[in-house]
Amino acid sequence: MRATFPAAARLHRPSEYASALKGRRLARGALFVVMTPRGNDALEGQGSRLGLIIAKRFAARAVTRNAIKRVLREAFRQKKHLLPERDLVFRLHSRIGPVTLTQLKKQVRLEADALLDKAAQ
Repeated sequence: MRATFPAAARLHRPSEYASALKGRRLARGALFVVMTPRGNDALEGQGSRLGLIIAKRFAARAVTRNAIKRVLREAFRQKKHLLPERDLVFRLHSRIGPVTLTQLKKQVRLEADALLDKAAQ
């Protein structure tokens, strides 16, 4: 099975993000909150879509923000076939402490896998 991450698998418009943020919370971890729009706005035939909100105030360095985004996209890409057809928005909600990038990537991947498993249920 080919697990790509095309443009159709991403949220693009601010209105798409706004509807997800006004929606319901699916899961919460130490670093992230996963939100989805309310109601049965099923994406027929499109599959699930991913949105990322990684604020500068929680991850000050661009290198850190970009690493978090790469890890989240990869985790989503690998679990996309297990997820229901709906929009998912990952929002960073706590400050990233002084850790190495390797440790941060491992921590983000473990949490992302756990949150995606909760979202799949």
